Amino acid sequence: MALQVGTQAPAFTAKDNEGKTVSLSDFAGKNVVLYFYPKDDTPGCTKEAQSFRDNYAEYQGKDMVVLGVSTDDEVSHKKFQEKYGLPFSLLADPDGTITKAYDVDGGGYAKRVTYVIDGEGKIAHVDDKVKTDSHAKDILAAMG
Repeated sequence: MALQVGTQAPAFTAKDNEGKTVSLSDFAGKNVVLYFYPKDDTPGCTKEAQSFRDNYAEYQGKDMVVLGVSTDDEVSHKKFQEKYGLPFSLLADPDGTITKAYDVDGGGYAKRVTYVIDGEGKIAHVDDKVKTDSHAKDILAAMG
């Protein structure tokens, strides 16, 4: 069961595909699209990442941050990011800490769930019925 709209988003700190430390608190005052996905460079996950890549300018225009999260490590994320030209950060969660905190643990991988976190750190939207090829547009439409 995904976390509910209106609840405080769990704080997290993780390494991204560049090896930089990223925390939710780094984005205070901004809307953050935190999308969880099962595995780098698999068909559905690639479509979903490409959907965010192809609509990234629209997210930037709305001052929204996009962060992908899976249980893959930084090296895997870097290869995935470079292979598909992803302009956003992918967060490594190899021990499943973030995945568990956001209640999307599928037993060693992240379930495909997306949270939009508002500038106050509260969950503003949850999508647990992801259509990988149109997901980025679906989130933009839901957020108005």
